[in-house]
Amino acid sequence: MKRLPFLTTARAFATRYSGRVVRVDSSGRALAVEVDPPDLPRDARGHALPRRDLICRAARILRSTSPAAAPLLDLADYLQTLTLTLTPAEVSEILKCIRDPDRALEFFRFAASLPGFHHDCFTYNRILSILARSGAADGDTVRRILGEMERDGAKGSISTINILIGILGGGELDRCLELVKKWGLNFNGYTYKCLMQAYLRYRVVDRAFRVYEEMKRKGYKLDIFAYNMLVDALAKAEKVEQAYKVFADMKRRHCEPDAYTYTILIRMSGKIGKTDEFLSFFEEMISKGCALHLISYNTMIQALAKNRMVDKAIFIFSKMIENDCQPNEFTYSVLIDGLAAEGQLDRLDQVVEVSNKYMNKSIYAYLVKTLSKLGHVSEAHRMFCSMWSFHDQGNRGAYLSMLETLCSAGKTSEAMELLNKIHEKGITTDTVMYNMVFSALGKLKQVPYIYTLYEQMKAEGHFPDVFTYNILISSFGKVGLIDKAFEIFEEMESTDCKPDVVTYNSLINCLGKNGDLDEAHMRFMEMQEKGLNPDVVTYSTLIECFGKSNKVEMACRLFDEMLAQGCFPNIVTYNILLDCLERCGNTAEAFKLYATMKQHGLTPDSITYTILARLESGSQKAVRVRKQSRITGWVVSPLR
Repeated sequence: MKRLPFLTTARAFATRYSGRVVRVDSSGRALAVEVDPPDLPRDARGHALPRRDLICRAARILRSTSPAAAPLLDLADYLQTLTLTLTPAEVSEILKCIRDPDRALEFFRFAASLPGFHHDCFTYNRILSILARSGAADGDTVRRILGEMERDGAKGSISTINILIGILGGGELDRCLELVKKWGLNFNGYTYKCLMQAYLRYRVVDRAFRVYEEMKRKGYKLDIFAYNMLVDALAKAEKVEQAYKVFADMKRRHCEPDAYTYTILIRMSGKIGKTDEFLSFFEEMISKGCALHLISYNTMIQALAKNRMVDKAIFIFSKMIENDCQPNEFTYSVLIDGLAAEGQLDRLDQVVEVSNKYMNKSIYAYLVKTLSKLGHVSEAHRMFCSMWSFHDQGNRGAYLSMLETLCSAGKTSEAMELLNKIHEKGITTDTVMYNMVFSALGKLKQVPYIYTLYEQMKAEGHFPDVFTYNILISSFGKVGLIDKAFEIFEEMESTDCKPDVVTYNSLINCLGKNGDLDEAHMRFMEMQEKGLNPDVVTYSTLIECFGKSNKVEMACRLFDEMLAQGCFPNIVTYNILLDCLERCGNTAEAFKLYATMKQHGLTPDSITYTILARLESGSQKAVRVRKQSRITGWVVSPLR
């Protein structure tokens, strides 16, 4: 922001006043001017009254939005045409008319540079209030203004403190208390309220409660908003007795609790399992005539469900519907959790029936997705079928979630049926959906279905992506269809979709597990030539393949290469090599490798201990432990 020469402007302005020069420089230029203030109309206490025409004209100049305008220079020109001095009351009123906080601050600085003018408590309060309301009051700006107040000897009022409490962060509230002592001020009720709320905003609940206790001793009381804020903070901090105490104070001081007060107390009581208390609060809320809203109902239903009172939860839910309060996703989520905890998810149909008038595609979709996420496959599928029957247009998120759930549960027939019928509800299939089904079919080795589905996918105009190709290569390799896996790999290379590390991991796994170690090693070198860095899965797969073929030297060489390349082995890699060394009788090397593993901070697992037991007993009997690779989906068996 361009800094204007306020002092120079002020001096030029001063020469137009009817005053006398009291100090000049060597060139005769005025350095200080004593201005004779004109007679102004005054109130009964002798204070000068603001001149409205002057305030309006100055405010109009400062609010100018013309690109060519220089508001402060224009204001200086205007004031130079007059023989008067602005008063603090007039500056305060002009500030009040300026909406832009930056411009207000510029004018505040400009006014301070005018000869004979000094800001007072009211003008400081005004600029602080403007900055606070606009959100432009950063700590540095406020500290500079406080420094100017101290330099000018301007003593703040309790209103200054109230404003500062609202602006400054939790760590600087003590500064406000120091200023109260320095300026010899006394707290009023609003100051106590501001201070308490400031502590609550910064979650300093203990200090907020102490402020409240002091306020109460002084005879001040809060409004309903502040009481609710305090009770809520105490409840969240699990200060139950203090929350009850404040609630009792409210009623003694004739501040009637509202629906939000009772909702806070019900949530707190429900959380700590005090069923009699939250039921009592709910009955009291109704008897007092409080209008129940969505949050009230949700909180009560949650308290009941959490405390395994699902019958009452469904009853309150039905009353909620009767009173035309529309449930939201949270309502259904709480009911699902409560029913699931009691093994009564079949009653979800009852919930849906009760709220039938509010059931729409969005709610059905939410229920399907939530049940799917929680692993309740049958209930999710039943809800999905209801949605399918009652709505012509489907919800893409729900259908995708249902498809994913069916695939995860191994229900590939239902998944393929859904994929084939999904267009009936106005939803188009995509590559992601097909990939889900390909992956499920591959895990179950249902390869014949993959052929058909892959052709269908291409016929619908969907292009395979890298995930599609990786799944297909892994699936065909898993059942020993090496030629088909290579065919897919070659097709991939002929497209814009290039193989990645996972692709090569799947291909190497396919070749190695089917005995073609030379080809597997060639592909390993090929991926490096293409700039792809082998990862821990690549090395672990090759080490396992060579180890199973009793090529221990090659397996150890790959392990050393892996370390040299900065690829750190995990527990699976160590287990593979330990098993290889143990089976070949290299006991000393195996124990040495185990010591290295411990030095690298890896924790042995059950497989490691099985191998160690065999090493110590001298047993050569292999224990078959199957472990699924996180990346390729292959079963990488460190012990076979």
